[in-house]
Amino acid sequence: MTTNTQITEDRILILDFGSQYSQLIARRVREAGVYSEMYAYDMSEEDIRAFNPNGIILSGGPESVHLEGSPRAPQVVFELGVPVLGICYGLQTMCEQLGGKVEPGTVHEFGYAEVDIVVRDQLIGQLQDRENQLHVWMSHGDKVARIPEGFQVTASTPSCPIAMVSDETRRFYGIQFHPEVHILRKVQNYCLTSYTRFVVVVVCGHQNILLTCV
Repeated sequence: MTTNTQITEDRILILDFGSQYSQLIARRVREAGVYSEMYAYDMSEEDIRAFNPNGIILSGGPESVHLEGSPRAPQVVFELGVPVLGICYGLQTMCEQLGGKVEPGTVHEFGYAEVDIVVRDQLIGQLQDRENQLHVWMSHGDKVARIPEGFQVTASTPSCPIAMVSDETRRFYGIQFHPEVHILRKVQNYCLTSYTRFVVVVVCGHQNILLTCV
């Protein structure tokens, strides 16, 4: 089971880009039994290194990545060698900063969506709500049009062909939907729990830690 020592040793940093759901991300990670703290997206490199995270989550946000002056993740996020999970805007800025392209979507998605699994990476694992499908909550206008070199598309929808991506070599993962939001099923929360388990069990080596979905 999770010990107090593990909770303080295993630290996930959440960088907030202004999503209305950001507090839920921190809550879901803590419900999974892992310590997390949330700071503004422009947290300094010095402070990020001092926090010494085992993993980093980039939240969603209301801005458009393709517009001049829009928020960006500190470059050190991609240089620390820890797993990074980008959610919605977090996915988009990660892709844009690493050489991909984000553009306005022709269809704005808000609400329930069915995401088709294309590749089962370490984040998705055996997750599914229906065979090879996740039922999720979407809230976005822009979309990733081109993924960075080294990434693969792992899930899609008819209106959002790049709904999930991963670079397993660098342990970078991105999802266009909001896994922190519960709708009809719990599979969305499983994605955050899967990421947390990956960070703590695979990366930190705590094989006996207990992570539960709430």
